[in-house]
Amino acid sequence: MTNPTSVSHAGQPQDLVGQTVVVIGGSSGIGLETARLARAHGAEVVLTARNPHRLREAAQQVDARRTEAFDATDLARLERFFDDLPEPIDHVMVTGGGPYYSSLKDMDFALATRDVEERIVGTLAIARYGAARMRPPGTLLFMGGTGGRRGGMGFTLISAMTAALPALVANLALELAPIRANLIAAGFVDTPLSATLLGDQLEARRSELRATLPIGRVVGPSDVAALAIHLMTNTALTGATYDIDGGQQLLDNRGATR
Repeated sequence: MTNPTSVSHAGQPQDLVGQTVVVIGGSSGIGLETARLARAHGAEVVLTARNPHRLREAAQQVDARRTEAFDATDLARLERFFDDLPEPIDHVMVTGGGPYYSSLKDMDFALATRDVEERIVGTLAIARYGAARMRPPGTLLFMGGTGGRRGGMGFTLISAMTAALPALVANLALELAPIRANLIAAGFVDTPLSATLLGDQLEARRSELRATLPIGRVVGPSDVAALAIHLMTNTALTGATYDIDGGQQLLDNRGATR
């Protein structure tokens, strides 16, 4: 029996041979799966994450060329990371923590400020420092979401971020050309982060999505990774937002099609 966590090159096109993919937040979930699939397509991978232990484990799984353990919200450390890379890179994939949901009445403005800084200022910093080390026509890939497109109690901040990121990335694509910039907007993805956020409600959420989504299953990290690799290899794609939610936006709150 093969190890499901090992890198396998069988059956994958080697269309990233000679290229280097940097995954910021690459120790688990979407980031780790993207690194794994990039390796299967022939790329060398560089991983960063906050947790050194998890980062070491992830690096072993994907045979990473290089790792750096740091908090990407530390912009001085982020700049130094890119400056210290010994060779040019081709693609940067950025994952992040979960969105901050809160009503205005209960909002912690310190947490709200951190969320805005991470999603807006952090995106700008990664674009500046990352693009300076990239070879065209590589792509900067950022993660957003689809859930904030529907308003509701507690969605004030995340709705603003959901609206802002597509415009930000579209403008980055113009300013950084011929380096490309794209945004992946995900619905629910069955990751360790989702498990942490939902706790004992996780299985109920999985069951609900299996019963209601048009695809009949829950979206997983490998689904998002496959989209990320497509955006890296298809050099005609830039400045756009790509939804991946299993058809979740086609449903209303009752699970019926619109």
